Amino acid sequence: WEIYDAYVEELQKLEKSKEKEKQKAPVAKKEDKMRGRKLTSLESQSDDVTKVAKAAKIVERMVNQNTFDDIAQDFRYFEDASDDYRDNMGTLLPLWKFQYDKAKRLAVTALCWNPKYKDLFVVGHGSYDFMKQSRGMLLLYTLKNPSFPEYIFNSESGIMCLDIHVDHPYLIVVGFYDGNVAIYNLKKPAGSQPGYKSTAKSGKHTDPVWQVKWQKDDMDNNLNFFSVSSDGRIVSWTVVKNELVHTDVIKLLVEGTTLEGPEGLQLHTIGCGTSFDFHKKIDYLFLVGTEEGKIYKCSKSYSSQFLDIFHAHHMAVDAVSWNPFHSKVFISCSSDWTVKIWDHTIKTPMFIYDLNAAVGDVAWAPYSSTVFAAVSTDGKAHVFDLSVNKYEPICNQPVVAKKKNKITHVQFNAIYPVILIGDDRGHVTCLKLSPNLRKMPKNQKKRPLTFKAAKRQHAGIMKEKTPEPGLLVLKKQKTNGIERKIRTYNYILRGQRKKAKG
Repeated sequence: WEIYDAYVEELQKLEKSKEKEKQKAPVAKKEDKMRGRKLTSLESQSDDVTKVAKAAKIVERMVNQNTFDDIAQDFRYFEDASDDYRDNMGTLLPLWKFQYDKAKRLAVTALCWNPKYKDLFVVGHGSYDFMKQSRGMLLLYTLKNPSFPEYIFNSESGIMCLDIHVDHPYLIVVGFYDGNVAIYNLKKPAGSQPGYKSTAKSGKHTDPVWQVKWQKDDMDNNLNFFSVSSDGRIVSWTVVKNELVHTDVIKLLVEGTTLEGPEGLQLHTIGCGTSFDFHKKIDYLFLVGTEEGKIYKCSKSYSSQFLDIFHAHHMAVDAVSWNPFHSKVFISCSSDWTVKIWDHTIKTPMFIYDLNAAVGDVAWAPYSSTVFAAVSTDGKAHVFDLSVNKYEPICNQPVVAKKKNKITHVQFNAIYPVILIGDDRGHVTCLKLSPNLRKMPKNQKKRPLTFKAAKRQHAGIMKEKTPEPGLLVLKKQKTNGIERKIRTYNYILRGQRKKAKG
């Protein structure tokens, strides 16, 4: 009987536990229902917030359109009629000033227009005062809303450079003062951390990153970009799965400065890279500017040697850029007050311009091979057109107050006749180019004439379809002194032929 009683007790315990579960089930169902209601209410609230945010943005655009209507009209339609009386000189018309309160004490260290959305541009904020390094900011503005940024990203270190991908305009690569590089994705929520960022293990730079440039995807269709830093390394970065993989392309070793250390150890002096640019047509070719004032012509294929060295400037090269139309020409600017234009096959510059102040940046115009703009630390913007004047700028205009402010960067828009100018107070000014500053080059569809052909065309001369051999015939009566010479020539030629026959 003891065995029987034990089984009965066990059965009773099971029945009691089942009853308790039945009692708990409706309570749990009620709790689940309450949680579901809370979740649906939160989701509906978030949906409502997004709807309100979208409506608020539309209203903000409408208010800005009404507030800045006169500037918008000037941006689209105003043409400075006084250019007709200025003898090829031009002006810059200030349109908008972009500023953000939290970026007031941060300098504009980088500017870049979006390649797809022509009214959208990116501003990188950091500091060129290396004793006062702090945080950085990445801001995106649009010309449709000059009052507030469209996107805001904060960073622990100052941003020194950036670039937007041509095929993926939502991807922005950024170089920081602490030597890191990172990729921001605009499709992610604003204020989020970068999707990819270098680390000490993944081979980050040991000095500030001065320039970054997107390149074509590699053989496996992985994203690829290059960076240059003061540590003398040009690094190729590839996005593989969820991390950045680096490859050192070349090291900037200064020639003739190798020293012998203890036990036969060779010590090399490393050049500090400050800027670089890749050739528009020759994929492997690129230029690197350094703090020593030299410009190195390099190849992606050769990591041990340079193709050429230009002793370009006496101080740091602040910017170097290939001409978008002429494949042999590039431009450089420096803190030694000069802007120089080069042919990469010749060691000496073709043009030298002294701007009487350190030149912070230079940029070629996207509409003409002969137009470029430079900005100097005295607060002036200089626009040159070599087809008009090879010696002086056709526009020399103060943009910011000289004592309080310094201009740092300049960028042309690819479509609209405007330029962006950034300063060290965190302000970005948008200015419109007057008609004399944006003259399009004349298209010469016909093949260039030889000297003789040009002379005939100018004199109004042409050969008859079946003329007497050697004789020239006048086309109508469009000539003056040359007419007599041709008649004399024909008269002498006829006389010589008669003598020969006789």
